[in-house]
Order: sequence, then structure tokens, then C-alpha cells
Amino acid sequence: MGADELTATVVGGGIAGLASAIALAQAGWRVTVLERAAAFGEIGAGLATTGNGMTALTALGLGEAIREVAYQTGTAGMQDQAGRWIMRMPDTRSDPTAVTTIWGLQRQRLHGVLRAAAEAADGVELVTGAEVVAVTASRPDQPGGGPVTVSWRNGTTGHAEKVALLVAADGVRSATRARLFPSVSERYSGSTSWRAIIPDTDSEDRLVQAWGPGTEFGSLRVSPTEIYWYGYFRHPEGAVFPDELAAARERFTDWAPWVRAMVDATPADRLMRHDVYHLPGGLPAYATGRVIFVGDAAHAMLPTAGQGAATALEDGVCVGRLIAAPVAAGGDMAAALAAFDRARRPRCRQIARTAIMSARFGCDLGGGWRQPVRNAIFRRLPAARLVKAGQSIVNWTAP
Repeated sequence: MGADELTATVVGGGIAGLASAIALAQAGWRVTVLERAAAFGEIGAGLATTGNGMTALTALGLGEAIREVAYQTGTAGMQDQAGRWIMRMPDTRSDPTAVTTIWGLQRQRLHGVLRAAAEAADGVELVTGAEVVAVTASRPDQPGGGPVTVSWRNGTTGHAEKVALLVAADGVRSATRARLFPSVSERYSGSTSWRAIIPDTDSEDRLVQAWGPGTEFGSLRVSPTEIYWYGYFRHPEGAVFPDELAAARERFTDWAPWVRAMVDATPADRLMRHDVYHLPGGLPAYATGRVIFVGDAAHAMLPTAGQGAATALEDGVCVGRLIAAPVAAGGDMAAALAAFDRARRPRCRQIARTAIMSARFGCDLGGGWRQPVRNAIFRRLPAARLVKAGQSIVNWTAP
């Protein structure tokens, strides 16, 4: 494939889309990123990324920039809703190679670093207000066969572009996925989640999770002066609370003092809540024709494993290392797409299963009567067992 044919369109300007665009550009491709919203941005409060997420960011050349906006800390362990420790983790925050070391980030700061890198990259064009209306593959039944025509409109103006590769990074409700995999759609997890970042300098800076019946509360420092908290709880889909903050205070009224203090310290305008959706099992293939799927469009998972952003970043690196670079060097497109699917799909399925298991334990989905049994088991379980179980996820090596 000649240099003039190294063109790609990325649908979606979130974490997965921008990471993919950066990796493509680093391999010498010309990339257009189509974002449906009127401006590039990220919705959400905070997140924790583990070592694999940092490995991916470093592979993109962004490790130093991220460390300037992240807070390096660790996992403290789990408590019950009264604040009694169920399991404590060793303090590894000073060791960036440890499995339980994590980096707290405000989502907008992570997105800002990615966007700045995409804007600075040669050959990347960022387009907002772009609605994709059609995706047409010239030979959709042949692996890696034929360019893709992407039709989109910006306001009343229509556009069509033929590209060598389309990267679908348009989220859990991916319109691209709906066109190409109409039988696969997101599913409500059964839980919704409050989230907020508040001023704080005194609380525990490591990630602390508290487990109650059908509910999990967690907190994590994202800067020396800010803490992120979430309240993840079982609730019917689409619920509306007249006063979200009052509802949150009522939900956690009998929890540990530190939990109540964080909720009470939250201004109403800093609190958000979203129903949680996922894609059980993920897509049956991450590549079809010359369209590949990354991030939530391919494998939206529950937040309970803390791997949504990290796996999206991994996807972006693999777009560059497994597809863009080999094809630019004269390699076969079909082989590159197959290599991407082979590397990403089994790993992301494993992590998604881990997230489901974590939700079942943390939120006690089986019913309140199981909670004392669960807590007793985890109090006797050596922390090293959980650390070992997480090694296959965290100790990821970029291809």
C-alpha cells in the first residue's frame, strides 16, 4: 500500500478515538477524526488508571505529560459500609511497577493531553459537529478487502471520503456498530452511579472502596487538592430524582463517617449521575472488512474493574502497532486486521468478565443475606491472592 493510500477516518473523539488517531499519525497515516458533538470534550468526573494504562500512554509518547496532571497513589482496600476493613492492600504508591499502584485522573485532563497530542501530530484533522450517515465497504465480505467510503454531514453540508481504514470509536451507543452489527446492542447493567470531584486535602489519598447491600462507594485522590468519589448502586433504569444531592445523602445516611462527609461536602452543581451500560461479551469480531472497533464501541465494560480507559488506550496503541505500522511497511491489510482482533478481543473479554465478577462481589448483587458471608471470606483472603489475580491485566506490554 502506497503512502498516498495511508488514510483513515476515526469516528469519535473520545479517549479511544484520539489515542487511535495519534498512533495512526505516528505510523505516517493521514487521519480525520469526526466528532458528532459541537466541541471535543469528555463527560465524566474522575478515573483510576493502572499500570497497563500508563504503559499505553507511554507507548504513545505521553507518559510525562500525563504524570504532570495525574496523582500517583495506590489501592488501600475494601471496607464494609460502617467503615470496618474487609481487606487491606499493601501501600505501593511509591512503586510505579506495582500491581496496586494507580494514577488518579480527572477525565477532562486526560482527554486534554490526548487532544493536544492529536492537534500537534502531523496529518491529523479534528472535525466537530460531524454526523456519520453511512459507511460503505467496497468488498465487505472479504477480510481486509477494499477501501471504506464514509459519508457524513456537518450542518447542512454533506461529505464523502474513501479511506483505507475506518476506526469506530463512537462509544457504548456506537452508531457504526449498529450499522454493521445490528444484533449487538448495549445493555443496562442494573446499576446507576453518582460521581463528583470535590476540593479535599485531608482524606485518604489511596483508592478506598466501601461495600454495602447493592451499593459500592469509592474515593480516590486526583490531585493534591481534589478527591473523586463515586456511588454505584442498583436501581431501575432511567430513574429521575428531583434532588440528586438529597437522594445521595439519603442513600449513604447510615454509612461510614468518611463516606457521609464526602457526600455532604459535594456542591449540587458538581454531582452527576449516569445509568451504567455495558456490552456483555463484546463484539463477535473487532474487525469487519476494513472497519475496526475500539473502546466502548467494541467492549464497553462495567466500571468495577477500573479498566475502561486503560483498555481504550491499549486499543489505540494496537491500532498503530498492529495495523498502521505493518501496513505502512508494505504488510497485508487482512493479516494486520486479524492480528488486531486476535490481540484485543480475548484480552478485553477476560477483563470484562473480571468487571462483572467484581460487581457481583462489591455490590452484593445476590442479596443482602450474602453480605456477611462475602465479608468474612474476604477478611480471610490474603491480599496477595487478589494482587496475583490482577497481574495479567496490569502487566500489559505494548506490542
